[in-house]
Amino acid sequence: MVQGAEVATAAAKRRAAKGKEPPAMTRDELLRAYRDMLLIRRFEEKAGQLYGMGLIGGFCHLYIGQEAVVVGMQMCLRPGDQVITSYRDHGHMLATGMEARGVMAELTGRIGGYSKGKGGSMHMFSIEKGFYGGHGIVGAQVSLGTGLAFANWYRRNDHVCLTYFGEGASNQGQVYESFNLAALFKLPVVYIIENNKYGMGTSVERASASKDLSKNGAPWGIPGEQVDGMDVIAVKEAGERAVAYCRAGNGPYLLEMKTYRYRGHSMSDPAKYRTREEVQKMREQRDCIETARKRLLEMGLDEAALKKVDDEVKAVVQDAADFAQKSPEPPESELWTDVLVEAEAGEGR
Repeated sequence: MVQGAEVATAAAKRRAAKGKEPPAMTRDELLRAYRDMLLIRRFEEKAGQLYGMGLIGGFCHLYIGQEAVVVGMQMCLRPGDQVITSYRDHGHMLATGMEARGVMAELTGRIGGYSKGKGGSMHMFSIEKGFYGGHGIVGAQVSLGTGLAFANWYRRNDHVCLTYFGEGASNQGQVYESFNLAALFKLPVVYIIENNKYGMGTSVERASASKDLSKNGAPWGIPGEQVDGMDVIAVKEAGERAVAYCRAGNGPYLLEMKTYRYRGHSMSDPAKYRTREEVQKMREQRDCIETARKRLLEMGLDEAALKKVDDEVKAVVQDAADFAQKSPEPPESELWTDVLVEAEAGEGR
């Protein structure tokens, strides 16, 4: 059975039962989503090339195949909302509006990177764009995202935090501790499980007794739903429900995105735990970018317009790669910077 197809079918049946048409994006919105997904895809492909050339060192986890999840969710946010995720984070950075140049320069360890070349693939931040990291420790970002939501609740600022993690992290103890705190205080946090079917090399079917991860928050009264994470429109529709629920002060919400990664867990993973036929079937039948492309053509957009978007994206990615290779490495003095934050004590402290 094709991963995610059963979720798409179930969603279609629910819409039919309600007498509703499928959720719609305008052509301009879908074109923007298409461009953003394509940018992530081409960026990650280029990053894979640079890694093979030895220009990117350390760990590198590519997001190829999962682009619809972060692009659809990002379309639901307002300025001031926050995003935090795991080590598979390049796509999230680009979706928040971080520049491809700065992200690629960070991957190559250059001073022009978002963390001045000191964070690498897994540890980049941009407070300006509301991106609070990539985090290398499995599940660690879930408690941190809950903390961001706690700050929003405390300040009463109407902001929502999107906290992403994978199905492999979904059974970490700190995840459930976070669920408890978020439910107890009714924190504005959307927990997003990016279920790409394999945690490192182990199928979720072998690793999780829970077969519907969207119900993992049920003991704390956290509503959840499964979403076709290979369909950007379905993601946006579910994301809007979840974000609105949190922003209204109702507490946390859980979304299980049924998605798929085409590449290995990291660049060092040959992915021999699954067949080539399985991956190819997903590419041919469920690819999020190809699905969006077909819908745009059905909406009346012509091939020339799509080709123009493709060319623009390729130019952005090539420019980022050129910039990253020309940017110098950080000087030794940078070893002593960004270690501590000095701040003056405020009143009453």
